Order: sequence, then structure tokens, then C-alpha cells
Amino acid sequence: MPSPEILIKGVLPMTTVDYKGKVASTIFLQGCNFRCPFCHNPELVPLKAEGVILESAEVIAYLKQNKEWVDAVCISGGEPTLQAGLPDFIRELKKGGFFVKIQTNGTNPAMLKKLIDENLLDYISMDIKASPAKYEQLAGTKADLAKIKESATLIMKSGLEYSFHTTVSPELGIEDIKQIGSWLHGAKTYVLQQFRPEKTLDPLYENKLPHTLSELRQMADSVQERFGKVIIEGADV
Repeated sequence: MPSPEILIKGVLPMTTVDYKGKVASTIFLQGCNFRCPFCHNPELVPLKAEGVILESAEVIAYLKQNKEWVDAVCISGGEPTLQAGLPDFIRELKKGGFFVKIQTNGTNPAMLKKLIDENLLDYISMDIKASPAKYEQLAGTKADLAKIKESATLIMKSGLEYSFHTTVSPELGIEDIKQIGSWLHGAKTYVLQQFRPEKTLDPLYENKLPHTLSELRQMADSVQERFGKVIIEGADV
């Protein structure tokens, strides 16, 4: 049975966006060790949730009941790798025949390695918050860059499908993106995600202007040769 050591705050029953090429359900886990000011899921940041936490066994049962329509599960947060019960939870998903994708900030390479070594993942999406010099500013707290780089290397060598994502907050410029390109040189897929000044952890960010599409394209062009492909998402491309 799934471990109780996992805080499930919500379930998106069906999406064709979160796991490209598959129909997926997305699981939102509670708690994050970052405080990114532009975070669009601020209610998932506290390590202790307010309100209802879903029982993992009930979520597994619900997903299995819908297996006819959904063939994958995307695990998001919060930061999923903080949850001690994550491996047991994913084992139950794999027993149910689901493809599993995880979205992570890369701060827990030990957990990532465990999941990779036990063949529990099919796709890894890792957020790259900023260039090294701006990482703590945009993570909202101290960041262990050595662990983040270790996670990136693990992912690139895993043999799994993967992508790296940067939300292009207003503080980031083309030189920051170039630094990220040098850091992740050789990665298969890099996604520049448009910042949206809507619901954010820091309310001041709701008044900040996002980069223009032209600026995002210039950023993408500046690192095109560093990656297998560079994608712009969340903007009218």
C-alpha cells in the first residue's frame, strides 16, 4: 500500500499539457523548500498544509478507476522529492501500469537517484530558476548549487526523457540565459516559460511586466546551439 508519508493536496483529473504526448492526471504535493517570488502555486509552498490532505490510497484507487482514459501521472508540487513516501507512492502507480513524470527543483539528488535507479520514472522535468549568480534571489532562499548541478547531471545521464525549464522572470536577461546554456550544454530540451503576473507568492510580482515575445525569441536564439531543442511556452508564439 502507498506510504502515508506523502502530502497530496490536489488532483487534476485529466490534462494533455503536463505530459506531452500522453493523457495524464496531475498530482499536486504539499510543501516546497524554495520560496520563488513568482511561484503561481503559493498555496502549495508551506510544508504544513491548511485544509484537506487526500489519502494516498484513495488517490491511487481513483487513478486506477480512470486508467481507461488516463495513461500517465504527473507528480508536481510543491517539491515532490521532499516527500519520504514518494517512492512507495510511485511503485503503486507503476503497478497500475502508469507512465510517471516528476517535476522537481533538483535540490534532492539523492531522492532523484533512488527513483531513477529503481526504474520508477519515465520523464523528469527540472526547473532551473536562474543563472548561478541570481539563484538565491529567485529561489527566495539559500540554494545548494552543487546539489542542483548534481541533479541536472543525473537527469542528463539517466537515459530517460527529460526537459529543463526556466520561468523567465523579469530579473532574468539574455546573459542569464546564456549562462544557463553553458551550464546545461548538451541537454536535449530546454524550455523558456513565460512569466505571468497573475497569482504569485510575492504579490509585488503581480505588477511586474513579463518579457516580450521578441525578447524571449532572442533568448532562445542565444542558446539554440547549446541544446537539442529550445522551446518557448506560455507566450503567443
